Amino acid sequence: MKKMRGYNFSRPFMGERVPQHVQNIVIKDFCQKNGFNFLLSVTEYSMKNSFYILNQLVNNLKGLNGIVAYSVFQMPYDDKKRESLFKKVLRKKKEIFFACENLKISNNTDIKRIKKIWSIKKVSEKSLKVKDLKI
Repeated sequence: MKKMRGYNFSRPFMGERVPQHVQNIVIKDFCQKNGFNFLLSVTEYSMKNSFYILNQLVNNLKGLNGIVAYSVFQMPYDDKKRESLFKKVLRKKKEIFFACENLKISNNTDIKRIKKIWSIKKVSEKSLKVKDLKI
């Protein structure tokens, strides 16, 4: 059984705010449905743009098969930082899953798919801001 560490947020992300206990329920349920051994989640610091805990988790994956994050949109907003983080996970021959979106990263094709999803989210976010200005 794969050992997976949960990862959640203590701050809003991409306009969303989900309580930590709800994030943990979703992560735990995802692990159960996929036959993973869920290890308690680590929680990111609440400071804006902080990914200290995530980076620490990626650096210390020994004894784990990977990470289950609540959402792909909790990953770094910056494309290069996000891709670098994902590649580091792959170099360690580990995986990262995103419970809400039912996505995973286990190869470079997955990284490209996530990049497209992020691009769409960013474009729609900008579109909404422009639309809001016209009101």
